[in-house]
Amino acid sequence: MTERLFDSAGAWWDLPAGPANSIADVPGVTVGHLTHRSQTARTGVTAILPHDGDLFRNPVPAGVAVLNGFGKSAGLMQLAELGRIETPILLTNTFGVAACTTALIRRAIAQNPEIGRGRPTVNPLVLECNDGRVSDIQALAVTEAMAEEAISAAGAEVAQGTVGAGTGMRTFGFAGAIGSASRRVALPSGRTHTLAALVLSNFGRPGDLRLLGERIETPEAGRADPQDKGSVIIVYATDAPLDSRQLTRVARRAGAALGRLGSYWGDQSGDVAIAFSTANRLDIDSEADAIERLAEARIDPFLHAAVEAAEEAVLNGLWHASPVSGYDGLRLPVLRDQLLS
Repeated sequence: MTERLFDSAGAWWDLPAGPANSIADVPGVTVGHLTHRSQTARTGVTAILPHDGDLFRNPVPAGVAVLNGFGKSAGLMQLAELGRIETPILLTNTFGVAACTTALIRRAIAQNPEIGRGRPTVNPLVLECNDGRVSDIQALAVTEAMAEEAISAAGAEVAQGTVGAGTGMRTFGFAGAIGSASRRVALPSGRTHTLAALVLSNFGRPGDLRLLGERIETPEAGRADPQDKGSVIIVYATDAPLDSRQLTRVARRAGAALGRLGSYWGDQSGDVAIAFSTANRLDIDSEADAIERLAEARIDPFLHAAVEAAEEAVLNGLWHASPVSGYDGLRLPVLRDQLLS
């Protein structure tokens, strides 16, 4: 049964959600988390796998939109140039990018020993948000082993809230988080497709959150550091046959979702969206890719779905978040408690 936490009557969103209302509603897409909590660390890794095969040999078409480039991610430049994803997608904290990058390289070489020798090098894709307000980021707690565990844990049930990479995140002054949502798109022919989002949410100035258009005040405990100094990573997946240029258009619509939530993409907020399609697995050994591509005149509903899925994904992550105390004693409030009080 589809879970719609904030809008059971459908008055705010127009499009129907998929069965699980998560990115795993796109067939073949799986998600895994590694959550790490120690004396000073509240961090982790989240892995998104577009399919369960060898992504280096069979990459998927993809696009990227950098809304505000305050970030330290790996792999975005080649993704923008070639329009494809060839490793699992890892989300983590800013100082965890190096360990996650190395883990993806080692994993790809283990599957394809000719990488960097007889074949081109691999493009590891790691995206980050800074959880340093909650977790002691100088501890460099994220390891290659954590990245491997997150990938190994990938499945169709998508945990949300303060888990994985979302463990130490902070959004509009509230705790977290990782969130996900999906939308079903019906074409005139009767074909239906899914477009879904998974969001690593760590952005927004306290007091600016809009929930279904209504401003939500942040409790005093969450109003420290009033600037928007976080980041947000939005990952879209779809089973519709979109090419890399069309997927870039979809990714850009993440900005509309962030605006509906009350964000203005602050100076020190790294706001990045990527989108991939599972409809056409590419083959690095082929001379030409024979692929189906959606007609441009039919793309509008997918752009609409991108806005709705990302907006609801952020809210779902906040709703599922658990209370978290920072390494220095900061205790972030939880949106669910604020709404139910």
